[in-house]
Amino acid sequence: MKKYEVKTRFIFEGVFWVNAENIEDARKDIEQQCGLVMGGRIHTNLSNEDIDWNFDTHPETKIIKIKQIKNRKNK
Repeated sequence: MKKYEVKTRFIFEGVFWVNAENIEDARKDIEQQCGLVMGGRIHTNLSNEDIDWNFDTHPETKIIKIKQIKNRKNK
């Protein structure tokens, strides 16, 4: 059996609706106050009055690169 390293990217795409003073504040709020952790949910520190979102629950999977790697023998 051969061993392979498969560099993979999971892409969740969706939309945030955020109340902000300007475009830069909207960008900053999303970059700094919103996130997602594998096995978790989308989360935010913004108030419910200032934020809403709609994201797919299943990501797009992209294989970036595959290469065969040598098996290392345990010593």
